[in-house]
Amino acid sequence: MPRSTRFPLAIFALGCAAPAPLLAQDADEDLAAMRMQLAAMNARIDQLETELEATRAAAAAVPAPTTPAEPAAAAPVAVLAKSDGWSFKPRGRLMVDTGFTSAPSSTGASDGFGSELRRARLGASGDMPGGFGYKFEIDFAGNEVSVTDAILSYEDGPLEVAVGQHNNFQSLEELTSSLHTTFIERAAFTDAFGFERRLGASITYGRGDILIQAGVFTDNIEDTDSKNRGVDARMVFMPEAGDTQLHFGGSVHYNDLDDPAAEVRYRQRPLVHFTSQRFINTGSMGARSETGFGLEAAAIAGRFHAAAEGYWQTVDMPALASDPTFFGGYAEAGVFLTDDSRGYKGGKFDRTKPQRPVGDGGFGSLQFTLRYDHLDLNDAGILGGRQAGYLASLIWKPTDYTALLVNYGRLQYEDAVLPAANGDTSYGVDAFGVRAQIDF
Repeated sequence: MPRSTRFPLAIFALGCAAPAPLLAQDADEDLAAMRMQLAAMNARIDQLETELEATRAAAAAVPAPTTPAEPAAAAPVAVLAKSDGWSFKPRGRLMVDTGFTSAPSSTGASDGFGSELRRARLGASGDMPGGFGYKFEIDFAGNEVSVTDAILSYEDGPLEVAVGQHNNFQSLEELTSSLHTTFIERAAFTDAFGFERRLGASITYGRGDILIQAGVFTDNIEDTDSKNRGVDARMVFMPEAGDTQLHFGGSVHYNDLDDPAAEVRYRQRPLVHFTSQRFINTGSMGARSETGFGLEAAAIAGRFHAAAEGYWQTVDMPALASDPTFFGGYAEAGVFLTDDSRGYKGGKFDRTKPQRPVGDGGFGSLQFTLRYDHLDLNDAGILGGRQAGYLASLIWKPTDYTALLVNYGRLQYEDAVLPAANGDTSYGVDAFGVRAQIDF
C-alpha cells in the first residue's frame, strides 16, 4: 500500500470506531494509543516491502535450471535445436604441424625442417525430423578446398543407414578420428594402401557388444569419373571384462578398378606428413582389383591401453604370374601419467577427457605411447621396400578440445628406393614432429 494513502485510511477507521460521546481526556488517550498502533503498522509494512524487493533481486540473479539433456557444464559449442526435430551443430578442427627429418645425405633425399597446416576443417552436423541426420565438412588445408564428409543418415534403434561420402570400413586406426589417434599420423599401412573416404551407401548394426558394418562404395568425391566399385564389411566384438574394455575386430575390402588402363601405387612417408619424400614405393602397377583383409585388437584398462592390427592387401595384376600380397601392421602400448583413461565408443577410440583440466585447477592429461609400425611392399617380384618404425609419442591435453603432440620415430629401411653411398639400400631415417590442435 502506498504510504500517501495510509494515514487518511487510518483516520477514517478511527472515526468509525470511536464511540460518542466521550470525555475529552478519554478521547485523547484513545487517540494516542491508536496513533502508536498506526506507527507500528507502518513500520511493519516498510519491513515487508524491503524483504519483498530483496527476494525479487535474489530470484533474478539465479540462472534458469538446466535439464539432464543440457547440463550446466555443456560443450563449448552450442547445439541450435528447434521443436520440430531440426538441430544444427557447427564443428571444426585446426591442426598445425612442424618438425624435421634426417636421412643419409648420400641418398639425395630432401630433409631438414618442415611445417604445414595439416587440417583446417569447418562443417556442421545435426538431426532432422523422422530420425534422419546429416554431417558435412570441408577441409581448407594445403591451399585446396576438399569435401571430407557429406553424409545423410537414418537411425532406427540399433540400425543406421548412411549415404554419401564417408569412411568405408577398414581398420580401427583408420576409423578412429584424427583428433583421437596416439600419433600425429596413422599407421603406415593405412596411407600406403590408399584408405580414404569414398562415395557410397552403408548400413551399421550395433547392439550390446556386437557391431556389424557393411557398404558399397565408388571412389572419393573428387574422383567421380573413376570406374572403381567396391564393397567393405567389418565386424567388432567389444565386451567389457570388469573395468577393462576389450576390442576384437576383422574387416574385408574389395575394390574393382574396372579399367584396362587402371594402375595402383603403394608408398609411404617417414612418420610425418610435411615431407614429400618416400623411401619405399612400389611404383605404378597395372591392376584389375584390390582385395584386403584386416585383423584388429585393443584393450583399455584404467590408465593403460594396448592396440595391434595386421592388414594384407592383394593386388590382381594381369602382367604377373602370381598376384603380390603386401602387409602392414602395428603394435602399441600406452600409459597415462595422470589419472586419466583413453576414450572408446562405437567400435573405435574416442575422445580423452582430462579429469582435471587446465582452468579447473588441474594440469590436464599426459599420455606416453610406444609403437612398432611395420610395412612390407616386397612380394611376387615387386620390390617396393620395407619400413620398420620405432615410434614414441607424448600427448598433453590441457582440456577436452585442445592438445599438443610430440612424436619421434626411427625408421629402418630395407630395399629402399633411394640408394645411399655404394648402392646401400638399408639405412635409417630420423623423424621428429610436433602438432598443436584444437577442435569444436
